[in-house]
Amino acid sequence: MKERYDFSKGVRGKFYQPDAVFRLPVYLDEKVQTYLAAKADAKGVDLSELVNDLLKKDIELIEAAK
Repeated sequence: MKERYDFSKGVRGKFYQPDAVFRLPVYLDEKVQTYLAAKADAKGVDLSELVNDLLKKDIELIEAAK
């Protein structure tokens, strides 16, 4: 590493995007992923769509039980 760096020509916030959306990776257990991937294929939908639908239903059940 250099002892000093010259940032005099740097631009603050050059890559900042206030409307950026971050998608967090979610890692499924191998058996769960295999099972859900087969179900998604059978329904003709993407795996992420199937998982989101299942989680939305779980959230509804949790909220209804409150």
